[in-house]
Amino acid sequence: MSVERAAARPEDLREDLREDLRETAPARGDVAEPLGDLRFRSLLSDAEWARLPPAVRRRFSKRLAAGGTAVYTGEVVEARMSRAGWLLAQALRLIGGPLPTGCDAGVPAVVSVTEDASVGGQVWTRVYGRRHAFPQVVHSRKLFRGPTGLEEHVRCGLGMTLKVAAEERALVFRSGRYFVGVGRWRVTLPAWATPGALTVRHIQESDDRFTFSLEVVHPRLGLLIRQVAAFRDSAA
Repeated sequence: MSVERAAARPEDLREDLREDLRETAPARGDVAEPLGDLRFRSLLSDAEWARLPPAVRRRFSKRLAAGGTAVYTGEVVEARMSRAGWLLAQALRLIGGPLPTGCDAGVPAVVSVTEDASVGGQVWTRVYGRRHAFPQVVHSRKLFRGPTGLEEHVRCGLGMTLKVAAEERALVFRSGRYFVGVGRWRVTLPAWATPGALTVRHIQESDDRFTFSLEVVHPRLGLLIRQVAAFRDSAA
């Protein structure tokens, strides 16, 4: 505070302070929003990102603090699999069951996304209700690295690269190469040793409703697994 201001009357000081606040306060509507998470945004071109509905862009640029979690609740609305798909899902239980193991529909579904600061990625946990058994819990970790910029890892070192694209009302994740990693070593699996093409679509259905659809299609056996779950945005 200047000497001249210190010698002023109390009422003058109050008026000067109010004037200072008016000059330094940001104009209404000019307050900058917190910077969002740009990791998914960086995987798309400007044109592709602009094609997505605002709700999808907001959901995939939501910044979470370390250990912070976003939770979405809903239900499975469609689930089907071929005999080969059922056998594949049961076999993969040996590594934690990363694919749906049953065809129950109309059962609860929960997806939670947790920021994993230790690796700069996200832990995705999916819980699917089952009518005659305990719910199935699927854990995976998304890491922003590799030749496509995004990988998904499950247990026992199994993972895949993901290619990201924008479609009508949807953000789409398609499998690239499957691999098994042990420490710093990584072995790419030959095509015959993989389940085929895996596609996950995040589709905006209405203002606050969206669906996650999962499909696994084998080049010779056709559609192995298809699951669709509908969710609402969390209240938080």
